[in-house]
Amino acid sequence: MEPKSTASHSAAESFSMDDFAKALENYDYGFQSGQTVSGKAISYETDGIYIDIGAKSLAFLPADEASLREIRDPEAILPIGESCDFLIIREQDADGQVTLSLKQLEIRQMWERMAELQESTQSLSVKVTGINKGGVTIDVQGLRGFIPRSHLLERDNLESLVGTTLTANILEINQEKGKLVLSNRLATRSAAVSQFEIGQLIEGKISGIKPFGAFVDLGGTSGLLHINQISKNYVESLPNLFQVGQIIKVMIADLDEAKGRISLSTKVLENYPGEMLEKMADVMAEAETRQEKARKLLMNG
Repeated sequence: MEPKSTASHSAAESFSMDDFAKALENYDYGFQSGQTVSGKAISYETDGIYIDIGAKSLAFLPADEASLREIRDPEAILPIGESCDFLIIREQDADGQVTLSLKQLEIRQMWERMAELQESTQSLSVKVTGINKGGVTIDVQGLRGFIPRSHLLERDNLESLVGTTLTANILEINQEKGKLVLSNRLATRSAAVSQFEIGQLIEGKISGIKPFGAFVDLGGTSGLLHINQISKNYVESLPNLFQVGQIIKVMIADLDEAKGRISLSTKVLENYPGEMLEKMADVMAEAETRQEKARKLLMNG
């Protein structure tokens, strides 16, 4: 009985070693999850595409991992024999086959692109896909984003925005949490700010008076004439100096496109400290002739 047991044990051991050897033949240690690889489409199946990535076994790209966008014809995005980069999302199975994704690679690249756009304060077009109590959900080039109500130009009738395209700037990115928050209002202000340049003389209308300065309507865009930028002398009372609706000429002192802010100045137009307080009419009448001197003052800091 004992020799039979030994023979049986030896046969089982021999089988498992052969099986293991075959598995090793199919296995490529160079392909790991999270790695980017280059490959070519070999054949299309109903549930996905077989890809040659140079491994001993063909890799597989499931249909739902083929693109961020909904696709009807896989050959349109991945023609036979054309090289493309893929992300390995599942390591090799018993047959040595890895699972690939184009969609996950696109998502990774899109988050990197969003970070670049945020850093450069560039605006982008987004499509409104739905509403919730806090604002609207948006499609940001395939990623899901959000614009808070406070950052929308249209804040009352959110339903009317669904399906429309808005211009927006990125406020916050958190790839780990899938958080992408944008501002429509900021993008609109940034676009308006980009029309101006430092040292430019422009006519506007006083639209509001605050303790810290006066807001000036520059034709649909608001700039701030800070109390310290009105005159080289101390200004005691803004309501005594200006009134809402008053036409005034101002110099563009500073621009912040990222925050959509325009800083204005009239003190650079003065021929002497306090002239804006004593003879504002003269400063305004001669603003054009004083512009070049004022511009040099602003440019030289």
